[in-house]
Amino acid sequence: MTKKKKSFQDVTALNEPIATEEATPVNDLRTNLEEIKTWDGVIGYILRNSNSAAIDLKDPTKIIDYAILSSSALEASEKLCKLFNLGEVKDIVVEGKDAKVLSLTVEENKISIFLERNADHEKILKKLR
Repeated sequence: MTKKKKSFQDVTALNEPIATEEATPVNDLRTNLEEIKTWDGVIGYILRNSNSAAIDLKDPTKIIDYAILSSSALEASEKLCKLFNLGEVKDIVVEGKDAKVLSLTVEENKISIFLERNADHEKILKKLR
């Protein structure tokens, strides 16, 4: 019976971690939104683009209400800006009696952040721009 020789290869260790998920603007945006959601006065958010949507609200029973508010506010602001030749919509804030919504577009992503009326939406804008 003959024995076969086993060959061994030298393996070089990598100093860099292997990335399983590429850092993209959408992932950075989601990370920022997750942080913002923990701030005082933030009710939740909707992030959507042509491929997907992410909804994170404290009261999941109102998802449809918030989704309708989000799309209506963005659509109305775009129509008004076009009608009055105001240029591109950067962001809008719609305030109600108890709450408000901040809607903006970052690259191809449409974002609506729902807040209590006294929450600071300017701080959120600075974080996302």
